[in-house]
Amino acid sequence: MQDNATEVTAAGIARLAGVGRAAVSNWRRRHPDFPKPVGGTETSPSFALAEVEAWLREQGKLAEVPLRERVWQQLTGHPRGPAVALVHVGCVLLLVQERPTVWLDIDAGSDERLAAKLPGVLDGVMAARFRCDPVNASDTVNAPGSVNTATPVHTPSGPQLLPSAPLLRGAVELAAELGERQTFEFLLGRYLDAHSRQYTPTPVELAGLMAELAGPALTVLDPACGTGALLRAVEAPPGQTLYAQDSAPDLVALTALRLALHTRAAVRGAVGDTLRREAYPELRADTVLCHPPFNERNWGHDELGYDARWEYGFPARNESELAWVQHALARLADGGTAVLLMPPAAASRRSGRRIRADLLRRGALRAVLALPVGAAPPYNLPLHLWVLRRPDRTPVAPEVLLVDTGAFAGEARGGPDWQAVRDAALDTWRAFAREGQLAERPGLARSVPVIELLDDDVDLAPARHLPPPAAADGAEQLAAVRNDLAATLRLATGLTPPPAVPAPPARWPLTTIGELARGGALLLRTGAMPGTPGSTAHARVPVLTDHDVLAGSPPSGTLPAGDEEAVLTEPGDVVVPVLGGGSVARVVDAATAGAALGRNLVLLRPDVTALDAWFLAGFLRGTANNRQASSYASTATRLDVRRLQLPRLPLDEQRRYGARFRALDEFEQALRQAGRLGEQLLRGLYDGLTDGTVEPS
Repeated sequence: MQDNATEVTAAGIARLAGVGRAAVSNWRRRHPDFPKPVGGTETSPSFALAEVEAWLREQGKLAEVPLRERVWQQLTGHPRGPAVALVHVGCVLLLVQERPTVWLDIDAGSDERLAAKLPGVLDGVMAARFRCDPVNASDTVNAPGSVNTATPVHTPSGPQLLPSAPLLRGAVELAAELGERQTFEFLLGRYLDAHSRQYTPTPVELAGLMAELAGPALTVLDPACGTGALLRAVEAPPGQTLYAQDSAPDLVALTALRLALHTRAAVRGAVGDTLRREAYPELRADTVLCHPPFNERNWGHDELGYDARWEYGFPARNESELAWVQHALARLADGGTAVLLMPPAAASRRSGRRIRADLLRRGALRAVLALPVGAAPPYNLPLHLWVLRRPDRTPVAPEVLLVDTGAFAGEARGGPDWQAVRDAALDTWRAFAREGQLAERPGLARSVPVIELLDDDVDLAPARHLPPPAAADGAEQLAAVRNDLAATLRLATGLTPPPAVPAPPARWPLTTIGELARGGALLLRTGAMPGTPGSTAHARVPVLTDHDVLAGSPPSGTLPAGDEEAVLTEPGDVVVPVLGGGSVARVVDAATAGAALGRNLVLLRPDVTALDAWFLAGFLRGTANNRQASSYASTATRLDVRRLQLPRLPLDEQRRYGARFRALDEFEQALRQAGRLGEQLLRGLYDGLTDGTVEPS
């Protein structure tokens, strides 16, 4: 059933048609029959989804709206907003997962019947799956239809559900293809991507590492749960209970639904400011995982001066992170483990040195692990992981583990080498936890006597206490890099193109990518989000990001399998970035094939009987070609791939041009590799000379 009330923005129309937003603007100007706005603002209008679909079909620009796009547009156009709509969807997907036959019964009928019968059956599912914890709920007045602060998921009423009926039917239909959990993850990931400025995600790899550092547990608390990434990452043994709290009601509801769809553990959720109004004052959990908000001044300093949680000292106004550390310790059982993501300043600010000293003296702080730059937002800082244990009757450990994984930072914006970070962090932590000390690993890890850290600063930054890498290893590595650079430069010299032979300007008949796609000469697909924020999965495929294409590097992103329908690359595909203003096109080779297509990329899959891939990629890189197909905003340039032009040439002539373009690509790759090796050699020599591990002669 089509929902005529659902609205879609220009960006949504572009996503439906697989074009850039500039193309939608052109359609509005050039076609008087383009649907008129029905809402939004003058600068950001919205349109009726049904009218847009009909117009796109009439114009031959859309054969059928994919189900996942229809559901997404219905969700974003919901009259109560996408967050409320997503909660409604999560409730129904949980019902389908728990009681599928009940859904089949109430789905057979009108929207009015569906909305009338749903609340009663949802009440039973919610009561069975959640235990709901109020935080002074009687003090809070809820607006009609808002998420109830006394429950993690407020069961919507019939009138509230009626506008959602087409969306709910579509979501269940999508779940029949993807599964209930995967459908919710897909929609949640899209929602978080669309509202990225409102939320601070915990990357899936980081969440998994934090959960593994903590180890298995029957009771797990996240006092700043956000969208539940950390709790979703933990192992789920039988009898497990997961506790979540957050100050945002919509986040608590989404987390509760996400966890209920993901695990059979008991899920308890509460809404409230954790530091001011904690939900679980009597809880003694086996594990606490937390990604707290950073640098908060208004965390309750003036109100909580005599709070019993400050066992290690009253945090200063600018030390909100140390308040979260002590809250985590207060909610642990004796011997329990907490893992918190911390800003690097928390390890060295003078205002927190007395609390850090007491954490060390009493054996509560067991390890500080420095992550590479780019591990989590803010991406320009090397964040830390603090591993803490609530002291029990065992003697206080005399040493603390310091680890620096900064060497595993990735290139550009591809993110760190997570496998190397995980291996280094878990290997050192488990060895230290077993023995109580760790043999020195230069440049990586060291267990430091507590007494050595108890000076005037109590500085816990790992890099300041670790010995540099062994000089012999560094010199040998630099020699290997130098040899590789010399070989690459010789290769680049051999690949240098021959002198250009002048020719008169060509006057070929031209076609466009859009015309070729409509004629079946090539398939055009757009990329998806490279990794759903806060999600996780056991099977992952690498993602080719726009930064990988621009840098000529291997796939560096990750996409949780099943959470988003990935567009997988094949040998001979041509991939084009749509942002950045560069004339770039990359032909997928055997090494890149099988990677998922990332966001802001367009994939062109030519029919080999009509188009040569290298001919296609080469002509798409023409500067004039890109200029005429680009639109410009105040801060970015966007390429409308459908407007890129290609000469109409016989296949044999295409292959002649393609061979030359391929040779140019090999030369370009050799130059890029030489540049990377040269930068690595320079950096190593500067570091070696300045730290005394390389002789100046």
